[in-house]
Amino acid sequence: MKKFSVLFFTSLLLCSMAAAQVSYSPYYKVADYDGNVEQAISAVETLLVDKGFEVLGSYHPEHNKDLGVLVFTSDDLKSMTVKARKRGIHAAVVRVGFVKNGAKTTISYTNPDYFNQAYLQDDIKKAPALRRVNSAIKTAFRSMGSLRGFGGRIEADKLKKYRYMVGMEGFRNPVELNTFSSFSAGVSKIQANLKRKLGQTELIYSIIDTKNQVAIFGVGLYNKDKGEPHFLPIIGEEHAAALPYEIVLVGKEANMLHGRFRIALHWPDLTMGTFSKIMSTPGDIKDQLEALTK
Repeated sequence: MKKFSVLFFTSLLLCSMAAAQVSYSPYYKVADYDGNVEQAISAVETLLVDKGFEVLGSYHPEHNKDLGVLVFTSDDLKSMTVKARKRGIHAAVVRVGFVKNGAKTTISYTNPDYFNQAYLQDDIKKAPALRRVNSAIKTAFRSMGSLRGFGGRIEADKLKKYRYMVGMEGFRNPVELNTFSSFSAGVSKIQANLKRKLGQTELIYSIIDTKNQVAIFGVGLYNKDKGEPHFLPIIGEEHAAALPYEIVLVGKEANMLHGRFRIALHWPDLTMGTFSKIMSTPGDIKDQLEALTK
């Protein structure tokens, strides 16, 4: 009996340790689709709409026709993430990446379980139904192929306080871009600048929640020296679903995730040697997005 008790409690301890150390990858590879990027985007859009999701927009990062991104959401994603935390609107969207490889296009998408931990942190407890939504997303994509995580793995507890290195910025250290007289004034200014495509930018998608006074704008960055054409080939185009970059407006305050946090979060296996090759990129992105708020 004593031996059984020891084995029983040892098993419980091991199980609890395993549960505490659950880890996630930032992306799922879905399938190698027979066709080009445009055809693959069309197929995924049809699938998602049929499953009740809302497609917000799509584009070609770098203006490269061999790369694509499609962004989607749902009413549940929008309401639950904002209810948990207003800046949690970052987790309200899921991005699908498309990379042409020969006659096929590799389809991947951002793993909501990974980014929910990073963006909602302990407030994820306020939105337990997100598990149901994440399951529905997996079910939809499994109809196209088997899902395989890639891009690295990080434990859930570490994601909640993720930093690339000690002393670097985390989710709780956003870059302040501008303060407006009101939420509506901020929305109007950002929309006007994006309509002008200021600084070789383009609006890819937006969610504007007037009731909660929170908005997110996904922005394509096309400047060949400071935008996607510069940094994406260096750090890895296979992570195309990391894009586009975002401006978030909460009340009167416009902000963005710091590049040293957001880039590392989407490329967690990035070596310091490679990161050093885009040393100017966090500042370059800040300059481009800040200009859109002025």
